[in-house]
Amino acid sequence: MNSPKSRGPHKRFLIVYFLVQLIISPLFAQRDTITNYYETEQIKLPKGLRAETGGMDFMPDGRLVACFHLGEVMTYNPKTKVWKKFAEGLHDPLGVAAISNTEILVMQRPELTRIKDTNNDGVADVYETVTDDFGMSGNYHEFAFGPLKDKDGNYFIALNVASNGAGIRPEIRGTYDSLSRDGRMYSCVPYRGWVMKYNVKTQKLEPYASGFRSPNGLGFDAKGRLYVSDNQGDWRGTSPLYHVEKDKFYGHVASLIWKKDFPRVKPLSLPVEQLDSMRTREAIAFPHTEIAHSVTQPLLDNTGGKFGPFTGQLFIGEMDYPRLVRLLMEEVGGQMQGACVAFGDGTGLLKGNNRLVFDKNGDLWIGHNDHGWVGDEGLSRIHWKGKVPLEIMAMNLTKEGFELTFSLPVDAKIAANPSLYKFQRYYYKYHRPYGSPKTDVADVAVREVTVSPDGKKVSFKLAELKAGYVYDLKMGELKTADGKLLMNRAIYYTLNKLK
Repeated sequence: MNSPKSRGPHKRFLIVYFLVQLIISPLFAQRDTITNYYETEQIKLPKGLRAETGGMDFMPDGRLVACFHLGEVMTYNPKTKVWKKFAEGLHDPLGVAAISNTEILVMQRPELTRIKDTNNDGVADVYETVTDDFGMSGNYHEFAFGPLKDKDGNYFIALNVASNGAGIRPEIRGTYDSLSRDGRMYSCVPYRGWVMKYNVKTQKLEPYASGFRSPNGLGFDAKGRLYVSDNQGDWRGTSPLYHVEKDKFYGHVASLIWKKDFPRVKPLSLPVEQLDSMRTREAIAFPHTEIAHSVTQPLLDNTGGKFGPFTGQLFIGEMDYPRLVRLLMEEVGGQMQGACVAFGDGTGLLKGNNRLVFDKNGDLWIGHNDHGWVGDEGLSRIHWKGKVPLEIMAMNLTKEGFELTFSLPVDAKIAANPSLYKFQRYYYKYHRPYGSPKTDVADVAVREVTVSPDGKKVSFKLAELKAGYVYDLKMGELKTADGKLLMNRAIYYTLNKLK
């Protein structure tokens, strides 16, 4: 038996050991990351399918229906993991809407098409034209997007303009007009560069809004407001998201010649100042390379909390980065504007995030696409693990600055430090050339920071607020009192109107 004296060195060793563990263990503890909250699964595809995803929806029985650039429409049963070809032979299908378990609408390049399986064998046997009442010149860039169903059963579609990177075919559909053939992108047949509405009562396709370049994404918010995305290019300083209303003009000049009251002049002959005064500004300008290069489909989180704390907010796809973007909208002075923040970085998401849809379980399905550009092919599914991350839930304009709202209380002592926040403002030019650099860039000093008593809101008084600018906020390492880290520390607010 050991004497008390002989146990002394061993006891001292244990004390030193536990002290070292106390100091070192936190350094090796798992850092709070997005993978604690969300995980991404890649969906196995059938052999031979080139998965350039153009559209996705869910049928009432839970099957996914997806269309692909090379013309296939496939169904996928998530329970059995079985794929089946539903239809084929379509031309650049870039959107699908499920009507029932046996009927879908597909937006392909030449028309909006109704496709039916009339004998319930899982394979379509009827293809019907719903509408083809728009022009086609044969230019490779004349993509068509949609359909998006509104609360009254009408459908919205969007039509690309043509590119001067290629010409037109000898045989065209629709009236030819050379008035806007000049320029990088043009609209020589109706209604290129327009959002159109298919009226189910009259069964007619109606011009709805003009001024679009490559409107690869349509969606509604929780109040039924229509949003349409576009891509950086001529007359697009950076990629925008528009709140679209009837008869308004959204900036790309080529489509103006199909506006009934537009004079018989070349749109490019009008002064930029005049065109600028005619256009409706974007609700969100996505800072190029900062958060997005090429945004796609906006989608409302209507899962009722099955995908985390974001119910009622919009997500939007991004082609060139392995991420989605979350949109924090607000209405100021009768105009929609708001902020964008990254989502999904580090979850294993691919690039080419072209189409989005939620399933009945609240999982978010992503259809990827490259089609010769930056991107990836395939399908992914993002699943929420049930724990709430520290995220920015709102960025609201005040008379003197902004107020951030968080999903969880932040550590008040850390959050009250003004040096943690770096604001910069800039804008993108509205002009004919392709894209725009950040213009009139300036740092904006933070004069005061206030943390709410519950720790969920942080307010800033800024040295300057100017309409017409993006306010770019980069933050240091904010966290909760128990160590949960802010998942995304950069946010960008498009300030169109002051309070």
